[in-house]
Amino acid sequence: MRDKIPFNRPAITGREIDYISDAISSGRISAGGAYTNKCASLLEERFAINRVLLTPSATAALEMAAMLCALEPGDEVIMPSFTFVSTANAVLRMGARPVFIDIRSDTLNIDEALIETAITERTRAIFPVHYAAVACEMNSIMEISKRHGLLVVEDAAQSVNAFYHGKALGAIGHLAAYSFHDTKNYVCGEGGALCINAPEMIERAEIIREKGTNRSRFLRGEIDKYTWVDVGSSFIPSEISCAFLLAQLEALDALTEKRRAIFEFYREHFAEMEEDGLLSLPVIPPGCAPNYHMFYILLHDAATRDGLMVHLRQQGIQSVFHYVPLHTSPMGERLGYKRHDLSFTEDLSDRLLRLPFYSDIEESDLMAVAGEVRAFLWRGRVGKR
Repeated sequence: MRDKIPFNRPAITGREIDYISDAISSGRISAGGAYTNKCASLLEERFAINRVLLTPSATAALEMAAMLCALEPGDEVIMPSFTFVSTANAVLRMGARPVFIDIRSDTLNIDEALIETAITERTRAIFPVHYAAVACEMNSIMEISKRHGLLVVEDAAQSVNAFYHGKALGAIGHLAAYSFHDTKNYVCGEGGALCINAPEMIERAEIIREKGTNRSRFLRGEIDKYTWVDVGSSFIPSEISCAFLLAQLEALDALTEKRRAIFEFYREHFAEMEEDGLLSLPVIPPGCAPNYHMFYILLHDAATRDGLMVHLRQQGIQSVFHYVPLHTSPMGERLGYKRHDLSFTEDLSDRLLRLPFYSDIEESDLMAVAGEVRAFLWRGRVGKR
């Protein structure tokens, strides 16, 4: 059965085809052309980031970040288990070990109060993940990193155009990763960016991104030829992808405002159910300005969450759970973790349900989603409408 209301539909601004056609006409469709540079400059200027390097994905950006952290076998990196596999894979590829700690019950972000107890002599970095584009407590995390001489890599994959006390997410840690995947707010199908806030890392980041060569310096006319100088890979996107992306980035404010309205619609229509104790809604702490990447609800238990998901699907509405905690996965078990190691992470993951959320969703569809959630949760409750 085809979903009448899908979970996601990428936003289209109307300028993507024009920019792609222009890129094709220019005769430059590989990496490093005008559209790649325009996207990077827009992000740098808008979010006060020292240097932005566009990448094929946030996964690629995280892998570059792990290389720039100079991780080695035996090193440790502290991160939440409630994240996508790319956060941990970037560390494992360097031979280092992800050290999973629990999340906060309000924001579902890494619990900053647990970080210092997880630090050992082998700890080299902290990888906080801004879940749902609501900021981790970055002031505390940066203070901890400074005390212990650790690097901070923000996994800001969901968090383009989100802020923490006036600072853009992605502009706070030493490094950060953005995503422009099909499921994000601003997209190019597959794409990402490495944000570099530590100036001393810029030159090596350019080398790693260009297959380990100093080609970037050659293109700027700083050297007369380029050569192999370090390890690296092809961490560069095509000009076609960046042409599509520029149209999206130019519409940051308009797309964010549409998503804010959807988020507020859901909050308003579920407020009574939260008051009745049927579900819990997302928490946005003071000082956090999200980009409204998603809307989720927390149910009482896994059975209720799974039952609601089935009910919605029967009505042609696609809803999804989110991350299966990495420490409970087969790979997590190989690293020595087991279920019940992180109580909040496991509990919250089991009860979370993400609802349909995309910029052009119709109000009638939002009403249908809210109505079916209400019908399921209030079913059999005497005196409830």
